[in-house]
Amino acid sequence: MTDTTATPAQRAILDHLKRNGPAEAAGLADELGVTTMAVRQHLNALEEAGLVCTEDADRSGMRGRPSRQWKLTPKADTYFSDAHADLSVELIANVRDVFGEQGLTRLIAKRTSQQISAYRSDLASATSLRERVRRLVKLRTDAGYLAEMQVAPDGFLLIENHCPICRAARACTGLCRQELEVFQAALGRDVLIERTEHILAGSRRCAYHIRQKVV
Repeated sequence: MTDTTATPAQRAILDHLKRNGPAEAAGLADELGVTTMAVRQHLNALEEAGLVCTEDADRSGMRGRPSRQWKLTPKADTYFSDAHADLSVELIANVRDVFGEQGLTRLIAKRTSQQISAYRSDLASATSLRERVRRLVKLRTDAGYLAEMQVAPDGFLLIENHCPICRAARACTGLCRQELEVFQAALGRDVLIERTEHILAGSRRCAYHIRQKVV
């Protein structure tokens, strides 16, 4: 394979690792419904292209040799949307140069207001927190965040396995700060939201703990 192409089977492996994190070849084979030998062949091709690499799994307190897990490399991000990263970063720099930090803050506030309006409209008819979170996950997935919902003991987890504006967010951290404001406004003031994992802080994904306020 070349640096910029992957077969459907190889893309399925990349997608699975993106959504679920490091995995052993045998586990990938079970998930994808193919043989371990076939998965290893695809992994070797992806490794040659620089898209995956291996690491020893943590087996603290366990006997035997460490198991080898496969994970994505930074180069694999080219297979996932980054929302016109170069243009976004350049525009942020230009806005900061021309209008200053205050002008950039006003621009982010305008974007936040528009997002809140759109999200509220899509969530307005939802009659439960579960349904509101489910619809928010759909909106975020459509926007390229590879989002999913998981049930937590006292609420839900909104998980975003990819950030399509990551480079722009690194250039302008206000874009990340406003996400919590958008989620809060969309889900309602009767909801508590806490970011528990953050890509910009070094995590593999972003995750938000969402639960109903106790009155």
